[in-house]
Amino acid sequence: MEKEHLLFDLDGTLTDPKEGITKSVQYALNAFGIQAEDRETLCRFIGPPLKDSFMEFYGFTEEEAIKGVASYREYFREKGMLDNKVYDGVQQLLKSLVQRGKKLYVASSKPEVFVRKILEHFELDSYFVFAGGGDLEGTRDKKADVIRYVLKECQLADLSKIVMIGDRKHDILGAKEVGIDSVGVLYGYGSRQELEEAGADWIAETIFDLQNLL
Repeated sequence: MEKEHLLFDLDGTLTDPKEGITKSVQYALNAFGIQAEDRETLCRFIGPPLKDSFMEFYGFTEEEAIKGVASYREYFREKGMLDNKVYDGVQQLLKSLVQRGKKLYVASSKPEVFVRKILEHFELDSYFVFAGGGDLEGTRDKKADVIRYVLKECQLADLSKIVMIGDRKHDILGAKEVGIDSVGVLYGYGSRQELEEAGADWIAETIFDLQNLL
C-alpha cells in the first residue's frame, strides 16, 4: 500500500475503551431512569456519534439525546476517560510506521480535548503529527467532518496518498464521503460484514496484519 498519510480512529482501533464508555453510557441512562445492567449491550455505543446512538438505540428525541450526552460526559470526564487500555501491539505498530517515514494522524468522533488527553496519558501522542476529534458543541461529530477537519488543518490535498483506518462502518463511510481509501480492522468492535458492506478497501484481522498491510 503506497500511502504516506495514515489517519487512525481512536476507540476500537488504537485503544479498547469498553469499560469507560459502557460505564459512562450506563450513568447517562440512569439519569433517565433506564437501568442497563448488562454493559455488554452498550458496546454498540463504541464508535458512532453519541447523540445518534441515544436516538437510535433508545428512541431519545434530539433534545433528550443532547442531555444524555451531557450526562455521559459528566462521568466520562471524571472517571471513564482513562478507564481504557492500549491494544497489545499498537505502540510497536506506530513506532514502526514512523520509522518507515509514514505520517500519522488521529481522526476520532470523540471530542478532541478527550482524544488528546487519552493519547498523552498512554504516551502515544508523540507518534502523531496531529490529533483531530469532534467538538464539544456537536457541530463536528460525523466522521466525514472530522476527516475533512484533519485534512484542512494539516493541508493534505493529495487524497490518493491518504488512508483512513478504523473498526466501524462510520470510519469507512466517512472516508468514502471525503474520497479517500479505508482499512477496516476486525480486532475492534465492528464485524467483517459491517466493514465489507460499508465498502472498506482493505480488511485487517489483527494488528500484525495491519502492520504488514501498511
